[in-house]
Amino acid sequence: LQSMEQVRRVMRPTDVPDQGLLCDLLWADPDKDVLGWGENDRGVSFTFGADVVAKFLHKHDMDLICRAHQ
Repeated sequence: LQSMEQVRRVMRPTDVPDQGLLCDLLWADPDKDVLGWGENDRGVSFTFGADVVAKFLHKHDMDLICRAHQ
């Protein structure tokens, strides 16, 4: 995700693909034991560490990300 404009441009409604931005936005999992990005044991998308969250928040001038389906 390079810009929030990419999220705004997602066509809705839509089917979720098996890979790509929309898939990752929905299915990537936080992992407190991961630094950076990792493989997801569920076989879809990735895992990400707190460092990835901090970098994203800083880049997009945000304070918080809420994960709704956790």
